[in-house]
Amino acid sequence: MLNNIGLPGLLLIAVVVLVLFGRGKISGLMGEVGKGITAFKKGVKDGTEEIENASATAAKDVTPETEKDKV
Repeated sequence: MLNNIGLPGLLLIAVVVLVLFGRGKISGLMGEVGKGITAFKKGVKDGTEEIENASATAAKDVTPETEKDKV
């Protein structure tokens, strides 16, 4: 069903949504979507940095205590 919409159908849907909600509401909604995407990207970046830091901390020194004294 969605494969047969095409450009004219998308334009008709866009016009109907614009008429129903108005330009101000749609603009505000798109702003909120943009903020959500930005927050999601920041969260993913922070999560990967946290995982990398945790793995780097865990991998700092793997030498057994008995081997450290021999140097």
